[in-house]
Amino acid sequence: MALDIDVSRRVGPRDIAVRIQSVAGITALFGPSGVGKTTVLNMIAGLIRPDRGHIQVGDTILFDREQSIDLPPHRRDCGYVFQDNRLFPHLRVRANLLYGRRGPIAINLNAIIDLLGIGCLLDRWPATLSGGEAQRVAIGRTLLSNPRLLLLDEPLSSLDGSRKAELLALILEIYRQTAIPILYVSHDERELSALNAHIIALAGH
Repeated sequence: MALDIDVSRRVGPRDIAVRIQSVAGITALFGPSGVGKTTVLNMIAGLIRPDRGHIQVGDTILFDREQSIDLPPHRRDCGYVFQDNRLFPHLRVRANLLYGRRGPIAINLNAIIDLLGIGCLLDRWPATLSGGEAQRVAIGRTLLSNPRLLLLDEPLSSLDGSRKAELLALILEIYRQTAIPILYVSHDERELSALNAHIIALAGH
């Protein structure tokens, strides 16, 4: 599923702009902290409105300023995994996974649990999880929302080296099994090399 994204937005004194034309796979937004990578994800997800441009995933136009198309976030079907995972603290892992589940998904619940290796966590509370465990659950919840596109905002930022390697391998396996295109944000070139990602370098203006 191809991505066709060309958007910009003025944020304070800077113009944050990106142009992405990519076929299926893992596409990475690369650049130092503060350059606007998360702002780009928020524009794609519909949390921030671009000043100009368009966003298209496959045959679906999510945003086009000239055509006055601006789908609300819940209709964009973008699965967003934030840096801080944002699990619901009052729900156990199983309930977190099932929250927002909708439509036919690429792989079923048990397959997702097996893929992520979280079967032993289902009755735990989020507060008892390690950083890596919480991110696995957050990714699982996102997959169960039946996304057309996965947005991963520096998902490894709080993990140590061995945990990072495990989660990088998991992200590759998720793409292999689901074929859902992934837009991955990072400032670490080693992560992007491990993912064999198509890199879009972001620079402030």
